[in-house]
Amino acid sequence: MLTRIYLLTFFLFVNYPASASIDAHQSCINISGKLASVTLDECLQCQLTLSGFNSHQQQPLLIKEYPPLLDRRAPQARILLLGGIHGDEYSSVTIMFKWMQILDRHHSGLFHWKVAPLVNPDGLLRSKSQRMNANGVDLNRNFPNNGSLTDSLDYWKQRAYSDPRRYPGDQPASEAETRWLIQLINEFKPDAIVSIHAPYGVVDFDGSPKPPQRLGPLYLNLLGTYPGSLGNYAALQEGIPVVTVELPYAGIMPSPQQVDRIWTDLVRWLVQHIPQQSLTAQ
Repeated sequence: MLTRIYLLTFFLFVNYPASASIDAHQSCINISGKLASVTLDECLQCQLTLSGFNSHQQQPLLIKEYPPLLDRRAPQARILLLGGIHGDEYSSVTIMFKWMQILDRHHSGLFHWKVAPLVNPDGLLRSKSQRMNANGVDLNRNFPNNGSLTDSLDYWKQRAYSDPRRYPGDQPASEAETRWLIQLINEFKPDAIVSIHAPYGVVDFDGSPKPPQRLGPLYLNLLGTYPGSLGNYAALQEGIPVVTVELPYAGIMPSPQQVDRIWTDLVRWLVQHIPQQSLTAQ
């Protein structure tokens, strides 16, 4: 309850959409110019759309929706896919485009998907990519903590762990990208969130039900939940299970066979563990 009250108050003052100064076509030019594994044609074919929100440096935050196909079936659940929360984890962005290509061919209406392939464009599109956003904030430490304004910063200050790459910001949801994700979660109401990172080469999980023991070559290895992390916010506070796929390398993609196998195992786990919901088209 405290989290929701805090967020409502916070959004009244700082959560507002920014007008897009760059269109989706230009974003694809920028992304394909940075990532060798994503061509301009591949990016354009995904038909990403503007969310109506921008990063700190006015890069549009892009989204792709695979909506319910109610003429075929009611979707089993809503699933949110997130890539590029850390701008120097190239593979976490590239794999989103590979999976969108699969969905473009095979979206059956089994799930209602929303895909945000690059949450942190400012971190990626710099001349030297960085984990943090343009304000030097680690977006995966910038989420709310049950209404507390200081937990993440206090935790960061008091531990040897506190390096600048994991700076949580001066207060929760201080960053435009974080506020966008919070609003996206609140509006879409996903039944599960899948967040892609690198380079630990494991499957991490927060929440319930039983986590996936294996996705392709990646095995379950719980890494812990930190104040301000997406897992802490979405799973522990909002009750939304979060699967974190940690790819083995930040700059090297898994093989095409491994990309397909991770996806197949992920969808199988979602089918088996994310229950049928009473969903309507949005």
